[in-house]
Amino acid sequence: MKYTIIILALLLTGCSTTVPVKQNFPKAPDALFVRCKELQLVEQNASIIDATKIVVNNYTEYYQCSTQVDGWIEWYQIQQKLFKELR
Repeated sequence: MKYTIIILALLLTGCSTTVPVKQNFPKAPDALFVRCKELQLVEQNASIIDATKIVVNNYTEYYQCSTQVDGWIEWYQIQQKLFKELR
């Protein structure tokens, strides 16, 4: 019985660590840094209707991409800040 208590005490103290474990906030994976689509160029002899369609499409593409990238950056910065505050 004495030996069981001593062995149990040794096993339990062997599980503790006095070495501090430092964690770093993970870097963003390269897969998330996707480039936005190239915007279309208006041809020199394009009609007003075609030029207007291309401009509207370019604005749509730009704002969709901008919103997505800005959202990703904001989320990443908030998560990084929370991680640092909790450490």
